[in-house]
Amino acid sequence: MSSTTEPKKEGGIGETVRVIIHAFLIAIVIRTFLFQPFNIPSGSMKETLLVGDYLFVSKFSYGYSRFSLPLSPPLFDGRILGSTPNRGDVVVFKLPRDEETDYIKRVIGLPGDQIQMIDGVLHINGQAVQREPAGEWLDEEGGGRSEKVKRWRETLPNGVSYYTLDLVDNGFYDNTPVYTVPPNHYFMMGDNRDNSTDSRVLSQVGYVPYDNLIGRAQLIFFSVKEGDAAWQFWKWPWTLRWDRFFTLVR
Repeated sequence: MSSTTEPKKEGGIGETVRVIIHAFLIAIVIRTFLFQPFNIPSGSMKETLLVGDYLFVSKFSYGYSRFSLPLSPPLFDGRILGSTPNRGDVVVFKLPRDEETDYIKRVIGLPGDQIQMIDGVLHINGQAVQREPAGEWLDEEGGGRSEKVKRWRETLPNGVSYYTLDLVDNGFYDNTPVYTVPPNHYFMMGDNRDNSTDSRVLSQVGYVPYDNLIGRAQLIFFSVKEGDAAWQFWKWPWTLRWDRFFTLVR
């Protein structure tokens, strides 16, 4: 009896191993060429993106650079099947000064643009960007207490519109020098303007090279309240933000 059952056992184990290997390879292909999951660790993109949001980033939106590959091996320079981002896209990129760190911001300046903040108003190529008051936004998760924050509806020259937050008047980066975006680089800013380390801070982020772009944020597929862990499934009925599931990132 043992001689007839043993091959079946080996066949079952071998099949399981093959399924696991195939699933792993499929996951690597999807992550490298199609969609990669990211989570939001900070409030720099509020209210567009909240701490605890989990989203899919499309890897194919701007083509592929070495940063598209796991561990970013220096196998080639430039981009393959590259296309350029549009002004207003929400983009994940590798931080220029630390190419192991992922950042997510909104594309504000294109190559050759001149960007400046004057009294909290964004200016592109010498023209003030249209913005209008949009009431107050209630931040219910900032440090465990509710806080009303001034909100604006900002519309870029290409018609892309989104909300920005204004935590304080005369913030540190509400007035800046003129930034001239170099060729093949982009100027990124967070929607939470007074709480975002972005391209306005040249020593920390600065201009982002085209090759550093990983992909465009597309869809929030999961969201848990700030301060709660996604793996604590027994808390999900109370900690999940159900209204944010499967919402597009704009």
